[in-house]
Amino acid sequence: MDKDMNEVLKKAEVLVEALPYIQQFNRKIIVVKYGGSAMSNEELQRNVIKDVTLLKLVGFKPIIVHGGGREISRWVGRVGKEAEFVNGLRVTDAETMEIAEMVLSKVNKSLVTMVQELGVNAIGISGKDGGLLTVDRKYSDGRDIGFVGDIREVNPKVLHDLLEKDFLPIIAPIGLDENFQTYNINADDAACAIAKAVQAEKLAFLTDIEGLYKDISDKSSFISRIKASEAEKLIAEGYIGGGMLPKLANCTSAIRGGVSRVHILDGRIPHCLLLEVFTNKGIGTVLLKDDDAIGAGE
Repeated sequence: MDKDMNEVLKKAEVLVEALPYIQQFNRKIIVVKYGGSAMSNEELQRNVIKDVTLLKLVGFKPIIVHGGGREISRWVGRVGKEAEFVNGLRVTDAETMEIAEMVLSKVNKSLVTMVQELGVNAIGISGKDGGLLTVDRKYSDGRDIGFVGDIREVNPKVLHDLLEKDFLPIIAPIGLDENFQTYNINADDAACAIAKAVQAEKLAFLTDIEGLYKDISDKSSFISRIKASEAEKLIAEGYIGGGMLPKLANCTSAIRGGVSRVHILDGRIPHCLLLEVFTNKGIGTVLLKDDDAIGAGE
């Protein structure tokens, strides 16, 4: 058998391997939180958008929640201000809030354009639209850090309406408080709250790390699968620190809130989303419900 035929057969095997996953998740909602290094260059952006678009075309109902922190910091610097963070949260005064909303809107419409170019209808919204995200002011260890929102309520009706009409919603993490003041929201928090509100089958975090490690300095301690209670135990025992701590807390919160599975993936790897969702092996870390029997879609 010649080399070309071998290549063709390998492609056929990949498609057949994907079939049970396509069947299992047909018409199911997947929320993809997209930010960090995966947004750092246009090629990576296009790979992610191609993955999400393919998920839609094979029957998933994807929702993208995006960040834009690096771009916000760049624009804050351009107006002569210095970005300040407290416990990973951006200190957001009125001017910074204005910049953040401008940048996130720009990122949002850029992602919408990429999806449209691939022949799928997308609609870009923020948490302001349709009362999607209502927030209170978030404090960090008692400190007022400005216009940073703590999500109080999610109204998923606008998302269900868009999904029902066959649109792919792309969401910028901005919300309103009860006085209609605008707030910046941590994108991980927004993705987690939205996934719970729409009862997503899957929530995927595209991050700057391969997945979860029990000890970040020991590559052999990589965890490919973990139950929610085991993850909570790792947090309680102090194994998880840095930026992974709030992310893992969001993951377990999503599972406890009804999301079936949560994936932590390295967004710098081309097509990481497809590899995790449609192959037997997967490449990142998957968090499971405590009573989840590992099978198709692991």
